[in-house]
Amino acid sequence: MFDKRKFYINGEWVMPLAVNDLEVINPATERPVAVISMGTAADIKRAVAAAKRAFVTYSRTSVEERLALLERLLEIYKRRYEEMAQTITLELGAPITMSREQQADVGVGHLQGFIDALKRLKTRDMLPNGDVLLREPIGVCGLITPWNWPINQIALKVVPALATGCTCVLKPSEFTPLNAMLYAEMLDEAGFPAGSFNVVNGNGLECGAALSQHPDVEMMSFTGSTRAGIAVSKDAAETVKRVTLELGGKSPNLIFADADLEERVTGSVLECFNNSGQSCDAPTRMLVERSTYDRVVEIAERVGREARVGNPQLEGTHIGPLVSHIQFARVQALIEAGVAEGARLLVGGPGKPQGFENGYFVKPTIFADVDNTMRIAREEVFGPVLSILPFDTEEEAIAIANDTAYGLAAYVQTGNPERAERVAARLRAGMVHVNGGPHRYGSPFGGYKQSGNGREGGVFGLEDFLEVKTIHRPDPV
Repeated sequence: MFDKRKFYINGEWVMPLAVNDLEVINPATERPVAVISMGTAADIKRAVAAAKRAFVTYSRTSVEERLALLERLLEIYKRRYEEMAQTITLELGAPITMSREQQADVGVGHLQGFIDALKRLKTRDMLPNGDVLLREPIGVCGLITPWNWPINQIALKVVPALATGCTCVLKPSEFTPLNAMLYAEMLDEAGFPAGSFNVVNGNGLECGAALSQHPDVEMMSFTGSTRAGIAVSKDAAETVKRVTLELGGKSPNLIFADADLEERVTGSVLECFNNSGQSCDAPTRMLVERSTYDRVVEIAERVGREARVGNPQLEGTHIGPLVSHIQFARVQALIEAGVAEGARLLVGGPGKPQGFENGYFVKPTIFADVDNTMRIAREEVFGPVLSILPFDTEEEAIAIANDTAYGLAAYVQTGNPERAERVAARLRAGMVHVNGGPHRYGSPFGGYKQSGNGREGGVFGLEDFLEVKTIHRPDPV
């Protein structure tokens, strides 16, 4: 096992103030692969103190100095790319091909996107009325990231914080902490000043709350469940911090009869199953025009039956395990609820796939004839589980799509460009993907309603970490 019990604070790897070991489990084998320390509020305090000291000087660095640091980080990340992919496969269970092509790739794509955005960012501007507008780093930032796309969320928070001149304390998920510690090594090698970036492992109840409540933290950026996001917001309210949240989703996928059904239904099922279904923006509710419903169900069932789970260490397009026994139990409970509530089970179902008794593997599962009141249509499953629902009219499709507490992403499949624009404009979601259009680096990522607030990526992601100052000058004589 790897010994990863130290924290990265003030440019050094230091032991925690109290002994509290936790094993990191490989979800494919259920065996420990590393041991980390679970921090306390005292560890958070010394990390915040280091970030506060560093902010005094780091906040005054020039954009050019910070760009040079980010460019060095990009070079180092590319050199250690395979390490990152292997690390994510080990602790998350993402198949290695997926780790290389998606999970690790975001560390390059988002970093380059922020470099490009920082070059375009105007930190000083003249308003039409003659006043001067400045954009300045907000201060010490607390960053809490999830386990499902670990380096993705780390890059989307750490990079814009450092790019804008903020300093930060990162608390990654205790289920996938190793990639965060590898990223700390890269930042250290790139030469970021001591204290500008700090990592403390721990749980949300103690370390997350201590970070959210700390009076010297000016901003909290959190990605995770809506329940935990509410807790962060409440903790931060006492000191009136800025809070940005990227939370859950129950994304609708509207499939109209004029779409290329073979291509778009196949792609939609595979997108739902990607990352073992552990994506907040996964298209988990497939809304299908009734005239083509039977055909869509037939295609979806075939694609679902062809989907396979497999060893994450092996290359290929198979599906890996869920991240933990906790997540496995949650997904099983919701699959069983779908059966109990009368949805028609097309593929999969409760239990583990044959031959995968060890590991947190789940059968890729598809339900048809789902009603939007069922739990599998309301709750975020966060596993490879797809629900198919019929609709009769465009108006009904939009109504069903928007009938959710969430609003992160939505998907529209149609051969009619005018319909695509018309429907996308009425969907209450932060992102709408039309006919397989991907999310691109540099574009804002975030949602409406209980999917959060703020946006990550590109210029919008930088702006979340900036304060606006107005300088009122005397009128010219």
